[in-house]
Amino acid sequence: MRLTRQTNYAIRILMYCAANNERLSRIPEIASAYSVSELFLFKILQPLVENGLVETVRGRNGGVRLGRPASEITLFDVVRVTEESFAMAECFENDASDCPLIDSCGLNEALRKALGAFFEVLQGYTIERLVATRPAMRNLLGIDELAAHGAHHH
Repeated sequence: MRLTRQTNYAIRILMYCAANNERLSRIPEIASAYSVSELFLFKILQPLVENGLVETVRGRNGGVRLGRPASEITLFDVVRVTEESFAMAECFENDASDCPLIDSCGLNEALRKALGAFFEVLQGYTIERLVATRPAMRNLLGIDELAAHGAHHH
């Protein structure tokens, strides 16, 4: 049940956009806030945009913003679009049919329940909740300074 680096950063992109909700966020600025490459973020953005979690706005003053309110995006929504497969044991994989216990094994049931509980907890956390409880977050991400500088460019 390890989340991939992709999922981790997908969640961070959404948190950044949520913390920076007065204006569009730019990928270079998110990349520098988290010290990762823009290319890496662009790749991760793909599934988020395709599934409506993020909207891209083109043009000179373009950027990205949440595709729906932060209060309506749960961690489960993110994991669902960024994680390829959540096979915790080989039993979940399609080629496990060679296991004679496949249909009558307690391990299978235990893992299924564990996965269910994992998803349920993720469903209980919205992006809004992650951001709202951390007032220092905007500061740490450098969003407030950007907003101040940005005022001169309009």
